[in-house]
Amino acid sequence: MSVLRKVVLAYSGGLDTSIILKWLQDTYGCEVVTFTADIGQGEELEPARRKAERLGVKEIFIEDLRESFVRDFVFPMFRANTLYEGEYLLGTSIARPLIAQRLVEIAAEVGADAIAHGATGKGNDQVRFELGAYALNPDIRVIAPWREWDLTSREKLLGYAKIHDIPVENKAAGQRSPYSMDANLLHISYEGNELEDPWLEPDESMWRWTRSPQNAPDHPTLIEIEFRQGDPVALDGAPLSPAGMLTRLNQIGGENGIGRADIVENRYVGMKSRGCYETPGGTILLKAHRAMESLTLDREMAHLKDELMPRYASLIYNGYWWSPERRMLQAAIDHTQSFVNGIVRLRLYKGNVSVVGRRSETHSLFDTAIATFDEDAGAYRQADAEGFIKLNALRLRVAARRHG
Repeated sequence: MSVLRKVVLAYSGGLDTSIILKWLQDTYGCEVVTFTADIGQGEELEPARRKAERLGVKEIFIEDLRESFVRDFVFPMFRANTLYEGEYLLGTSIARPLIAQRLVEIAAEVGADAIAHGATGKGNDQVRFELGAYALNPDIRVIAPWREWDLTSREKLLGYAKIHDIPVENKAAGQRSPYSMDANLLHISYEGNELEDPWLEPDESMWRWTRSPQNAPDHPTLIEIEFRQGDPVALDGAPLSPAGMLTRLNQIGGENGIGRADIVENRYVGMKSRGCYETPGGTILLKAHRAMESLTLDREMAHLKDELMPRYASLIYNGYWWSPERRMLQAAIDHTQSFVNGIVRLRLYKGNVSVVGRRSETHSLFDTAIATFDEDAGAYRQADAEGFIKLNALRLRVAARRHG
């Protein structure tokens, strides 16, 4: 192994990254700088600082990135109504480009030779971290210990921790979550254990953010979300910051059993993977944003957006947030959002989100005079429809005569 002077590690303070920290020190003979991001995972971060200090780390970065995460990554993604494979709201995927960005920036600030992460060689995160890093600094060196070491099981990791006196969470086996989990302000994900059998239903005790829809309140909750240029800015008339908006919608959605998903998805690395997700606030926002667009976007603009969305979703899922093609699509998407202004009213009830009203004082394309079933005072000449139908039916009639 070549010797490095300094490496910036994406550090959570958990077992894996604590072992990586020590492994980097011993394997590469380097000083390790830790970076821990608060993106709304709901965990106290100071223990990560204390653990890093115990392992001899002198430069420790712990940053509150919640507002940046929602404003600069989640909201731009939601302007596109993004779903991967029709179901996944990309909660893990969209957090990685922000972490990669800060790793590269911190490496430049402290004069580090490389960055390191704790993603395994089986998953998507290694791709997301590294494609992002190379897009931002083509000469950056990336160390991925899971692709180098022989610590291939939890037992080996615990053994390494014991040998090197690495502190491990003092939790009884029965209290430790049996799932591999990832959380941020947009979602919480679960993988592993019985979820590795796609036929088995997850135990109700697994879910942490949402009530079971069956146990949600027996009365609906009505809310109103105001949009400005495609982004939510107020809830029930009260202005909220991006992180504040998503936090509150997570609370309301979770209480009403909204946002659970059980998905078998296609990983970029080639395998299929089963994951369960809770995305209550995101589920509400997606429904509300589409409702606002239905009132304010031109038909062809809206349809073209929908055609581009799966490509856009794949770019984010596969780690290409910082690519030129994603930026190009974002520019087109953001152009459409200048029209997406107004208020949407929704009913939340036992896992369901229903749109029950939408209005835009400035950009509504809904013309009651034209759409009405009552007398329209000449706003629409129905006789004109005959020529429209005949012209559009011409090719069908020709084909029918030729081929029967």
